[in-house]
Amino acid sequence: MVRYNCTIIDLYDRRVVASETGRWITSELAIKTLNKALDAQRKRPYGLILHSDQGSQFTSLNFTLFCEEHGIRQSMSRAGCPYDNAPMERYYNSLKAELIEQFTFNTDEELNYAVSEYAYLWYNQIRPHSYNNYMTPLEARNSG
Repeated sequence: MVRYNCTIIDLYDRRVVASETGRWITSELAIKTLNKALDAQRKRPYGLILHSDQGSQFTSLNFTLFCEEHGIRQSMSRAGCPYDNAPMERYYNSLKAELIEQFTFNTDEELNYAVSEYAYLWYNQIRPHSYNNYMTPLEARNSG
């Protein structure tokens, strides 16, 4: 079973804001994830910058127009330069090592549930992060 995950993290405290998994990596998956992130905010942030790699889902006309319609400025890594996207790569490495490679998922529902639990419960509320002086993202957000 091959699935793709699109996740948005807040660079302030490395909190997962939105995470969606799909059968294909498409602009629709990216839009669905960004929409979920926007809906999760009590107040729509002004001057929002969304940083990503140059994947086709983020450079597509549909995604670009969605960002423009919502006042979101896109920022992208240069081709072949993954370093400024390191926090996201770190998250995906953790997701794979701590969840995906440890368990077998028989259905899409099992996988979606597990990824959601990992992101919003384990990663945000239980797992300490060296970036946050070994506090969880939730603790870091509440202390700052």
